[in-house]
Amino acid sequence: MTGIGRVLVIVYAVMALAATGRSFVQIVRRFDEAPLAYSLSAVAALVYILATLALVLARRRGWYTVAWVAIVFELTGVVIIGALSLLHPELFLHDTVWSLFGRGYLFIPLVLPVFGIWWLRTHRPAAAEGLVERAEVKA
Repeated sequence: MTGIGRVLVIVYAVMALAATGRSFVQIVRRFDEAPLAYSLSAVAALVYILATLALVLARRRGWYTVAWVAIVFELTGVVIIGALSLLHPELFLHDTVWSLFGRGYLFIPLVLPVFGIWWLRTHRPAAAEGLVERAEVKA
């Protein structure tokens, strides 16, 4: 894994730890205040954990695809929940990892998956590159 890939994994790992800790505290102490927002924070933590693991193992068979799915799911969630938090702010009484497109987190939840998708596109495992080349030859 290149230097940029290592940085990507480190940022995902930090986000996974932060989101896991924060969602645990939110669910244990304040779940009644904003159940939807805090449940989504827990989902975000799980997605960050899965994306981190998949990025670390992306060179192994199948994990590259898992990384793609996790990161695309993450980006889709950020966009949908960000839009929902703008339309219905009463559902998100406190900033969460995904609300307002991650504004309270300097938009890292929005930028990180875009960067992750770019990195995955430019760092395909050798087996995946061979499949793409064969598909192009057939077409």
